[in-house]
Amino acid sequence: MKFRVDRDAFAEAVAWTARALPARPSMPVLAGMRLELPSGSSTLRLSCFDYEVSAQAEVDVDAEEGGAVLVSGRLLAEIVRNLPAQPVNMECDATRALVTCGSARFTLLTLPLEDYPTLPEMPSSTGSVAADVFATAARQVIPAASRDDTLPMLTGVNLAFSGDSLILAATDRYRIAVRELWWRSKHPDLATSALVSARTLNDIARSLVPGSNVDIALSTVAAAGGGVTLSPGEGMIGFENSGRRTTTRLIDSEFVRYESRFPTDFSARAEVATAPLTEAVKRVALVADRNTPLRLSFTEDEVVLEAGSGDDAQAVEALGAKFHGDPMRVAFSPGYFLDGLAGVQSETAHLHFTMPTKPAVISDVPADEGGRPEFRYLVMPLRVS
Repeated sequence: MKFRVDRDAFAEAVAWTARALPARPSMPVLAGMRLELPSGSSTLRLSCFDYEVSAQAEVDVDAEEGGAVLVSGRLLAEIVRNLPAQPVNMECDATRALVTCGSARFTLLTLPLEDYPTLPEMPSSTGSVAADVFATAARQVIPAASRDDTLPMLTGVNLAFSGDSLILAATDRYRIAVRELWWRSKHPDLATSALVSARTLNDIARSLVPGSNVDIALSTVAAAGGGVTLSPGEGMIGFENSGRRTTTRLIDSEFVRYESRFPTDFSARAEVATAPLTEAVKRVALVADRNTPLRLSFTEDEVVLEAGSGDDAQAVEALGAKFHGDPMRVAFSPGYFLDGLAGVQSETAHLHFTMPTKPAVISDVPADEGGRPEFRYLVMPLRVS
């Protein structure tokens, strides 16, 4: 294999593909990145796969000879990232790959290509959504996913598809984040869900190209009656954006039925400017350690934030707020509370309460008066004396 390629385009494609490389590969060959240049083609394909997640990117090259090679993905990414701003030449044989750029020359040992697993086929597209909207939705709910691998179900984000509605949800048992958005489905009768690793979804969301669309591909098959159901045993979802593809195995578990956990009746509601409240929480939380609660006291036109007590450092700050209901004092984990505020996209955040010891709900402002907000975040308060 022999080709010449623009340094910036090559570096971007290599870096994007390398992000899916496993941190601790179960076999040395899985640390490799496959580079393939079909004979007669000017498109170089870069891919990696660890039996869970696959990534594939393409870049245009000036081809001299086709072929395929497997090299250390992280080493190639580091080399290409640090090359001078000149065209890159790459020439490979059965045992070595030579990378030259200007006066810089690197020789990489190749890995056994015959031992590398075959990439899974990308399912046909099920629908698409604006990349910016999907990336924002993922960022809103991912913080609520658990980082404890002993319960795999809680480490995922549930994607629920129903007609032209797509709902992302995540929970770690102490909070639930839900974001609803519109998407363009190719199957109006589709009604299914997919539980995707939050870590993988976060990597996918961060790599999406703004201003484009992302195609979502589920392993689906049309039923005899014209409906759509999941193919048995497939358990995979794919994302394609700007010529780059990622597939991942789904978490084989049923997501919790969370909707009934959101209160339907509230005894109090507060409306507070999102940005000032966020900044105030960050300031007051400076004196709070991991186990110190953030206390909020609501009255008709004000909320007072407090942290620390006794011999510890203390902080107090007051903000204007619209509050409806009896005066209330409630406490939260500062980190959990900030994660909820970070998901609010509107200038004003709505905070809904039942009792100081019962779950509270943070949401954005609904598009229609009396309608359901796009983002909802349920969080358990802390008990304080």
